[in-house]
Amino acid sequence: MAALEELVFTVLTQHTSDLNAERAYRSLRRRYPTWPDVMGAPSTEVASAIREGGLANQKSVRIQRILGEILERRGELDLNFLSDLSLSDAKAWLRELPGVGPKTAAVVLSFSLGMPAMPVDTHIHRVSGRLGLIGPGTSADDAHDVLEGMVAPDDRFAFHVLLITHGRRRCKARRPLCGDCPLYAECPARPGLEAAGS
Repeated sequence: MAALEELVFTVLTQHTSDLNAERAYRSLRRRYPTWPDVMGAPSTEVASAIREGGLANQKSVRIQRILGEILERRGELDLNFLSDLSLSDAKAWLRELPGVGPKTAAVVLSFSLGMPAMPVDTHIHRVSGRLGLIGPGTSADDAHDVLEGMVAPDDRFAFHVLLITHGRRRCKARRPLCGDCPLYAECPARPGLEAAGS
């Protein structure tokens, strides 16, 4: 997916499942085949097109504002120029867009442009905390930089995929499958560790 498409899709994933976001994205593109079409439509109609993604009234306005800002700043609706910037400059450029935080910026840079950004979602934040990779008070926003600093640039994408997969399959939020975890022996959050260590 091209960077601009990834950006819009990632906005749609906020506070909903990937499945709902995919449905909303497909509906949006069916109704408005071009980004100028999205920009020129009434926000209520854009909201109607993306209703399945949740928070449609907010996301429709956000998407239109993002597109307008990109066009105003760049003179075109294209984000591929970001790959020519340093990682920190590319992140900063994206984060100046309305409603774009560290996770959204990292997803666009990593997935669409192959840059060594480290997206941190709820799964990665949870697993990183349980494994002691981040401190207990480290916010999800701060975890992006902390984890990026721990992992070599060439390994960040694979690290992201491994952590998110582990969080979805084993290290679940409510009922982690600790007995089936290959990291169990080394996990600082494993049940009974505090009792055994005292």
